Amino acid sequence: MADHEPAMEIQGVHMRFGRKRVLQGVDLDVPIGATTVLLGSNGEGKTTLLNVCLGVLAQQAGDVSILGLDPRHDACALRRQIGYVPSTPDAYGWMRVGDWFRFLRAHYPSWDEERADSLAEQLDVPRKTRFKQMSRGQGMKATLAGALASNPRILLLDEPFGGLDPLVREDVLRNVIDALGGEPRTVLMATHDLDVAARIADRLAVLVHGRVVREGPVAEFATDVDGATTPAALRSALADAVKEVA
Repeated sequence: MADHEPAMEIQGVHMRFGRKRVLQGVDLDVPIGATTVLLGSNGEGKTTLLNVCLGVLAQQAGDVSILGLDPRHDACALRRQIGYVPSTPDAYGWMRVGDWFRFLRAHYPSWDEERADSLAEQLDVPRKTRFKQMSRGQGMKATLAGALASNPRILLLDEPFGGLDPLVREDVLRNVIDALGGEPRTVLMATHDLDVAARIADRLAVLVHGRVVREGPVAEFATDVDGATTPAALRSALADAVKEVA
């Protein structure tokens, strides 16, 4: 894949569950080496879109290309190149971090054990605690360490800060920023948290009523009078986007 091509190309994707239309013609390009935040309220279809990208769900219309692969037909090959952090840690409750890392190592040819240990230490992940006994913040940091230790070409984050209390949320967010800051990485993160979006995004895409209604570099998307991207500026831009499609 040439460097000028996007890492992820999503064109005209539709998904419905029964009578409920969740995605209604989503178009989105995710460039290589940037953090793109998919911003939208709960229930707008963010998780559904990430599951389509992973090949967990097959879209009913439209095309998706991730690293030049079609998730509908190449899901196994694709998942070996993607790190995924779901909204709730998905390790088995009986597992400790070492068990979780061994499970992941068997599925990722690019797994780096030294990096896994380094990330667990950096993120202050408890090594002897079972997942079912971890706090949500600890579980999210353990999951993030596992996702990054496979050296993925793409990292997908699905509301990783939802439900965390403010102090834990700030700790996890700071660790995510530190973990992503060491090298260029293609990231697509779904969130409704404007503070997170303002602090972590290179690019923004706003999902409203199952469609991406605005996207672009965060610096051009919403800034205050000092030229800084702030939650307040994003809130105003998001409100304008919703009005445009109302």
